[in-house]
Amino acid sequence: MLPTIDDIAENFELLDEWDDRYRYLIELGRLMPELPEADHTEANRVQGCASQVWLTTKAEGRGPDATMTFVGDSDAHIVRGLIALLVALLSGRPAKAGAPSDPIAFFERFGLGQHLTQQRSNGLRSMVERIRSDAGRVAAG
Repeated sequence: MLPTIDDIAENFELLDEWDDRYRYLIELGRLMPELPEADHTEANRVQGCASQVWLTTKAEGRGPDATMTFVGDSDAHIVRGLIALLVALLSGRPAKAGAPSDPIAFFERFGLGQHLTQQRSNGLRSMVERIRSDAGRVAAG
């Protein structure tokens, strides 16, 4: 089971070294619920990621107050950890809230952004844009 975003933030604050944060990020990816193999489709694939990334969006309810849940997967351990962070940060929110104005700021807060390659940073932005798009579509009803 994936910890809450508050627990994740507390754990990152306890880790001073990048190597420890890197290992924790990979562990978060392992804790994330499995994306069913049937959801590894081209429609669920996130464009703009160097690694293979799949993301599903589910809405409980309809319109702007629908509660959004995201599940994802990747063929790269570190990217799966990044997905886990986004899932913890953004799942359970109403569709009208979409993604926070800058979820990337959460990654920067713990120095993750400076340790990601440009390709992974671009992929992270692509995942955030996909989540925003899906939330907007659900909120519009």
